[in-house]
Amino acid sequence: MTINNTHYYVDMVFYNKLFHAYLLIELKSKKMTPEAAGQINMYLNYYAAEINEPGDNPPAGLILCTDKDDLAVEYALGGLSNQIFASTYVLHMPDKEQLIAQVEEVLDSWHGRN
Repeated sequence: MTINNTHYYVDMVFYNKLFHAYLLIELKSKKMTPEAAGQINMYLNYYAAEINEPGDNPPAGLILCTDKDDLAVEYALGGLSNQIFASTYVLHMPDKEQLIAQVEEVLDSWHGRN
């Protein structure tokens, strides 16, 4: 995207046909920073104003980083009107048993079984 003769590049852009919404993904090879939140927020505002077609839902953003401080992420993303999520990534997929255990752990916490 170009804003006032300055070029910016979103790492990955997807369009979900079922949700009628863009998903913008930023990849960070370091710990999540407040600057990353500002960057993806700018991209989302641009997409909402310039790229979305009538009938599209607002775009969502995802920041994938090597590490994050949950409290710092909460403060960096709090109060923004855009849907932005931050998550850490791993360099390999877990095996089947690990993946099942992780899903069960999340479901248990959602349903208050912990």
